[in-house]
Amino acid sequence: MTPEAPVTPPPPPAAAREGEESAPARTPAEAVPPAVIAPPLNLLERMRAGLAKTQTSLVGRIDALLGAGKKVDADLLEEIEEILITADLGMKTTRELMGSLEKRFDGTDGATPEALRRALQEEIGARLRLEAAPIDYSAASPFVIMVVGVNGVGKTTTIGKLAHYLSSQGKKVVLGAGDTFRAAAAEQLVIWGERSGVDVIRHDEGSDPAAVAFDAARAAVARKADVLILDTAGRLHTKVNLMEELKKVRRVLDREIPGAPHETLLVLDATTGQNALVQARLFKETVAISGIALTKLDGTARGGIVVAIGCELNLPVRFVGIGEGIDDLRPFEPDLFVEALFQRD
Repeated sequence: MTPEAPVTPPPPPAAAREGEESAPARTPAEAVPPAVIAPPLNLLERMRAGLAKTQTSLVGRIDALLGAGKKVDADLLEEIEEILITADLGMKTTRELMGSLEKRFDGTDGATPEALRRALQEEIGARLRLEAAPIDYSAASPFVIMVVGVNGVGKTTTIGKLAHYLSSQGKKVVLGAGDTFRAAAAEQLVIWGERSGVDVIRHDEGSDPAAVAFDAARAAVARKADVLILDTAGRLHTKVNLMEELKKVRRVLDREIPGAPHETLLVLDATTGQNALVQARLFKETVAISGIALTKLDGTARGGIVVAIGCELNLPVRFVGIGEGIDDLRPFEPDLFVEALFQRD
């Protein structure tokens, strides 16, 4: 056997050679960070981490109250009601929950705090399990998702993470950069497209969003995409022009792909609390919302808004954002959510 040849170190990169100018570094906006994928078996722990603030402000306070040696009576229920309201479950949802608890424990002798805690967990879980069919991406080809929401809620980021989620399942995804009015919105979506390995159809800033929808629909059909996700403008939801524009986009999509959009996803920021409900009502009246994507759930102590959305608007929460990673947009699972919220250390 011949001896191994000595390993010669590779030459330094061109930018580091003596006498040569360094190549300009990519700016943060251009850089595409690697996708960090967390182990799927750790999903409950990740959900618990994302709900840590809500858990402390809601279940943590209830546990402190129930652990104070108080008996289950009208005064205790009143204190629980106050906690639910401050966790942003809203008045309507809170009253429904309290009405159910009062029926369960009305005139019950010897009711324990643990039984009350368990009943509250069951009642919250029941209100999250809406009778809504899961998204069936095979129902159309391509399956079209139109994403709406006001500026600043994390709409473009949500689209990028959703594209990554679907492409990681083997689906061919095309993105349409239909938010042509916000500066750099298309550029931001292109970066997310690079991260997720999907095509992005875009026009120049200020172009007609309906024209982008038209080209994106044509491209998705020609490229035999499984899913088309279309971003839309996110100016103030009170603007009549914006709502008319969204209706026009829907008409264009339906003309090119019959039945499209097959899912209209409203992105809401969990940290805005009850204001998110106001936005949802207005969008629902105008563009027939079929589901909610709730972002920044990991950054708020008022995650009770998840329960309020389902109870007050009768809309399913489709996705929740529980972190900043590319895979931290998760399909919403009511049972997992309630388990993570109520699980003790």
